[in-house]
Amino acid sequence: MPDTSLYSAEFLRVKGLAERGVAEAQHSLGFMYVNGQGVAQSDELAVSWYRRAATANLAQAQYNLGVMLQKGQGVTQDFMLAAHWYERAASQGYALAQYNLGWLYAKGQGVAQDVGRALHWFRLAAEQGEPGAQHNLGMMYDTGKGVAQDHDAALDWYRRAASQGYARSQYSVGLRYDSGQGVARDPAQALGWLRKAALQGYAPAQFNLGLRYDKGQDVEADGEQAMLWYGRAGIQGHASSQFNLALMYDTGHGVPQDDALAAIWYRRAAQQGHAGAQDSLGMRHEHGQGVVQDAAQAAVWYRRAAEQGLPVAQYHLGQLLDTGNGVERDAVEATAWYRKAAEQGHLRAQFDLGLRHENGIGAAQDSVQALGWYRRAAAQGYAAAQYMVATLLDRLDLGDPAEATDWLHKAADQKHALAQFELGLRYDCGKGAERDYEAAHFWYLCAARQGHARAQFNLGVMYAAGQGAPRDLVEAYAWLHRAGGAGIGPARDYLARTARRMDAQQLSQAESLLHA
Repeated sequence: MPDTSLYSAEFLRVKGLAERGVAEAQHSLGFMYVNGQGVAQSDELAVSWYRRAATANLAQAQYNLGVMLQKGQGVTQDFMLAAHWYERAASQGYALAQYNLGWLYAKGQGVAQDVGRALHWFRLAAEQGEPGAQHNLGMMYDTGKGVAQDHDAALDWYRRAASQGYARSQYSVGLRYDSGQGVARDPAQALGWLRKAALQGYAPAQFNLGLRYDKGQDVEADGEQAMLWYGRAGIQGHASSQFNLALMYDTGHGVPQDDALAAIWYRRAAQQGHAGAQDSLGMRHEHGQGVVQDAAQAAVWYRRAAEQGLPVAQYHLGQLLDTGNGVERDAVEATAWYRKAAEQGHLRAQFDLGLRHENGIGAAQDSVQALGWYRRAAAQGYAAAQYMVATLLDRLDLGDPAEATDWLHKAADQKHALAQFELGLRYDCGKGAERDYEAAHFWYLCAARQGHARAQFNLGVMYAAGQGAPRDLVEAYAWLHRAGGAGIGPARDYLARTARRMDAQQLSQAESLLHA
């Protein structure tokens, strides 16, 4: 532990020199007051002594006074005065002042925003070896801001800063080796630079490193390492790391599944405005997963994410409004949120919006609009929407029956039972397709196996008649029995007639099929 008595003696010595007007001593005294070195800490007195030394044209004091003014530390925040003192120090070649003055011009704080002036001051500081300025100069070359875009020049400046241990530049160099932009892609170099930045506590690098171990990208997947780096960044408030930590606990990926810890990390990210975390926290409140079930809280978090434009949250909020779960029921507002999500490509929102237009729920009844939204969802491969497109085309006579058949095929291939049955009917009756009893039999069988009662009945009739397949009274009896049990009235008469045509052995076989 330092000997404070020595500091006190040093303070008295420096104070004496400062009071006699020695600028260097005045600056040192200000520094001592800022840090509480040999004297009680006082930002206000620090500013006072920095100001005296700055007035005497001491560049370092001008810079430090600028910092105090910029931060509002010990003095009312004043960007204009900060710029004034930075410029006086910068004009004397003081690199840190040049760097900070560049920032003020870049942001338009205390001075008119001027990218060219920012570039000027960053360059002067960078050429003196100031790593922050070197990094910012690299970014300007990277983006073509204030200067012709030049990725090679950008990388050169990043390298200069990175070699001095500047974490942000180490991260940028790592990303270059990762993407292969301006250099040959080199995963080992990328990992090395990212790790250097991460070990310095740079949260984006820690997150990137965590992501690599999480996904097994250029490294062997390692849940513990992923947790380590996500955790380090998450503790610093890095929202995406907090969200990914929550996902790992949520799914049990790389760690034991833990709903409570997942909820904690979702909440931390959500409170910082992470839309995905807000939606996930909403879902947890809606279903009581790791938190107390509270639909009203769910609505609050869904709305925050929805207002940021997250389509899945817009859809979830629409569902709550649709049912009045946790909020006052409002079909019109529900439709509005469905529409926002649907316009961004959310499949279920597109489908539900189609339903609402078809049935006039929270929106004007409009079959053409309904068909349009069904088509969008159908184009994404959603079987239920493909089926609805087909049925609506048939009902409205808006399309070629063959087109409806094509959509039914798409849905049926995904095991959509209603589509399979309707497809069977089309081949059975020759509607929208050439009559084909074998195809009809096939699709009835597909639907029947999924429990579709009418398909079971039609299949039983076909087996009894030997239509589309060889006559098989055993199969006919079994399927007609299932259909009758499901409430298809005519099945009982057909079943009785079929039974009269069967011998005892066939009836026994049919009963065995029913209990298989």
